Amino acid sequence: MTDEQAMWRVQTQDDPEAFTHLVHRWRDAIHRLCARMTGDEHRAEDLAQEAFTRLYARRKEWQPAAKISTWLWRVAVNLCHDELRRRGRRGETSLEQVEEEAELPAHLAVVEGTPDESLADADRAVIVRQALMRLPETHRPVVILKHYEGLKFREIAEVLGIPEGTAKSRMFEALGMLNRRLAPKFKDEYPGAQDALANPRSRRMRL
Repeated sequence: MTDEQAMWRVQTQDDPEAFTHLVHRWRDAIHRLCARMTGDEHRAEDLAQEAFTRLYARRKEWQPAAKISTWLWRVAVNLCHDELRRRGRRGETSLEQVEEEAELPAHLAVVEGTPDESLADADRAVIVRQALMRLPETHRPVVILKHYEGLKFREIAEVLGIPEGTAKSRMFEALGMLNRRLAPKFKDEYPGAQDALANPRSRRMRL
């Protein structure tokens, strides 16, 4: 059963098994997104749950031609923006929490194919995540969706409701910001950090 088939059953029949299929299929990814957007592991659980609550509440609005993944990503990103605005400090509180923790939860630390894959321990992973949290709210989801979740720029543009060219330019700008923050920290340990940070496909340090 595809996501769209499951959603059709949820929409037309209020099928609990179909909705459970969608939750099981997407809950980890949505939780990761919320955790990386807000820097708050525990709050991310609530936001992810709220994303699925909204999906069900708005099931009648779903159009069969629309991808469920796009809809879920969009709802989750908007919830995270609302959360950060509610805090009123643009993520500064969550950044302090990250700095205080000795290590990150396993799924937030070193993961194959993600920006912090080449960082050997939690301390280095925290530094990368701090830099990610300091990105503007407009740029952070582009980096997360592209390099953590593997979406294409076309898909990111659809999720965020922006032109594809804008998504690409935000990615370019975000990489520059990350480069300026991270290259000085890793230049001694990783002599190629400057080039690696500028090159998203580098095996040394992907961003």
